[in-house]
Amino acid sequence: MAGHGSQKLFGLFGGEGLTATGKGFAALGYHPGNVYAVIGGGSEFLGGVGLALGLLTPLAAAALIGVMINAMVTVTAPHSLWDVQGGVEYNLCIAVVALGIAATGPGRLALDHPFRWGKGGWREAGFALCLGGIGAAIVLIL
Repeated sequence: MAGHGSQKLFGLFGGEGLTATGKGFAALGYHPGNVYAVIGGGSEFLGGVGLALGLLTPLAAAALIGVMINAMVTVTAPHSLWDVQGGVEYNLCIAVVALGIAATGPGRLALDHPFRWGKGGWREAGFALCLGGIGAAIVLIL
């Protein structure tokens, strides 16, 4: 996900960069498009880095869950379940994996390991799911 966010924000890995991504977001109904491109790309980049390093894991999971809910609602839901038809499968899998990492904990080599939230659990998973859902709802309402 950090790579996917890098495509949006910085134009890396064959991405179009912030200006083109902002135009794409505007075409989806997110106005101003550049602001939402930064929010979406930043959520993917920081959430991906956070999960990879095990850093602020519940927040990283919430960022990815929120952006994946938005992707499902605005882009992939009309195309069915399966990814080969442009459906929600890929986005749903990312959200579920992020939730699972919040629930099980980021692992013993994670930067969060010394902290309470670095152990994972129902409270961390609930926090990630609720915060991601609330964030997605706010963006969708605006």
